[in-house]
Amino acid sequence: MAKAPAKPEAVEGDAPAPKKSKKMLILVIVLVILLLVVGGGAAFLLLSKNKHADEGQAADAHEPEPPKVTIDKGHPPVFVPLDAFTVNLQRESGDHFLQAVIVLRVSDAKVGEELKLYMPEIRHRVNLLLSSKLPSEISNIEGREALAEEIMIEANDVLGYEPPRRQRGSASEPWGPVLSVLFNSFIIQ
Repeated sequence: MAKAPAKPEAVEGDAPAPKKSKKMLILVIVLVILLLVVGGGAAFLLLSKNKHADEGQAADAHEPEPPKVTIDKGHPPVFVPLDAFTVNLQRESGDHFLQAVIVLRVSDAKVGEELKLYMPEIRHRVNLLLSSKLPSEISNIEGREALAEEIMIEANDVLGYEPPRRQRGSASEPWGPVLSVLFNSFIIQ
């Protein structure tokens, strides 16, 4: 019988290259695409976050100033009386109630007339504010002055004037048409 021709011996450097798997190639491509998508998403979030922060700073810088309140010292002051308030105070030691007669000083007669249109809402807010107090909070002068300032803030807020952040708690210059709150009668029982 004839022998099959002998195969030449493989030389060490002539080893056949292993076949690359298509699965490995697909896996690498998917990983690269996934990495690009995640990186692009992170870049988008960072850029949009900075954009919103810049817009917020720009909005704060360009926030419209409320109209300035001017007081004409040549005209007599204008006072708007509120009906008497009688409210139950927060419970501290027994039942207590407050009876108060309040007058608002306003910048001019026009504001006084406008204030009368909003009187139900102003009375509602003042009523809620008074009934939220403890007797010990408003039994001294400092407590009553703080209460008067809170009422002034509420009345100006009803008219659309928000107190400036830098001046909250200071009466250096008027920021709204309601200039002050006066107590004509203030009885705690």
